[in-house]
Amino acid sequence: MTRKRRLKALSPMPYFVYLLSNARRTVLYTGVTRNLARRVEAHRSASVAGFTKRYNVTDLLYFETFDDIHSAIAREKQIKGGSRARKEALIHALNPMWRDLSSDLLP
Repeated sequence: MTRKRRLKALSPMPYFVYLLSNARRTVLYTGVTRNLARRVEAHRSASVAGFTKRYNVTDLLYFETFDDIHSAIAREKQIKGGSRARKEALIHALNPMWRDLSSDLLP
């Protein structure tokens, strides 16, 4: 086993696929990250120009965890390829009130 693989095998930090929305819940954004709290904070601070900054997408509504990046990316693509109704069903199953879950992650 290579050093890189050993380090990866020992790493307890999972990968996350997540869905964010704006305050009015009219926009959904799907992403993947290694550090969910840091990524949500980056979306909130609007420090990077792009879709989430333009549409003020800051509320974490849904997430899943994965042990490896390949599975996480595959799931992200699957969610992105689905309809809005399918994304809404995912959110509703975990978070029926569509509450911003980031308060559970961020100080």
